[in-house]
Amino acid sequence: MMLEKMKELVRKKNVCVLATVSDHKPYCSLMAYITDVLCKEIYMVTLKNTTKFKNLQRNPCVSLLIDTRETQPRSNAQALTIDGVFTSLTDENKKQKIRGRMLESFPHMKDFIHHREAELIRIKINSFLLLDGVSESHFMSL
Repeated sequence: MMLEKMKELVRKKNVCVLATVSDHKPYCSLMAYITDVLCKEIYMVTLKNTTKFKNLQRNPCVSLLIDTRETQPRSNAQALTIDGVFTSLTDENKKQKIRGRMLESFPHMKDFIHHREAELIRIKINSFLLLDGVSESHFMSL
């Protein structure tokens, strides 16, 4: 039940903070995302020459933060931290399907998604840590 609550929060939202690391320095990026049906993978798009993409290639371990602060009173806000790992997408059919789904969710990003330097990011989820309000927390490993 708790795992489904965590996955529902991921599905309900579409913006996260992506934290990458390179040379022992953290780097955060605000990202639009979609998820697969089972909520085991998260997909984003970036340009190949960005700091975040270079960081992912050097160190595939990431953390994502998804929260409800704009829709919930602060005392009831939820913050979901996702531990995951970046893996390249090589299947061209899968890439096209994901791009299509990204366009459905973010039509204003059409030029960016189809940019010749755009690269899809796939994050395989390892675990969720949900902070529910100011004192309740729940951890689930996938």
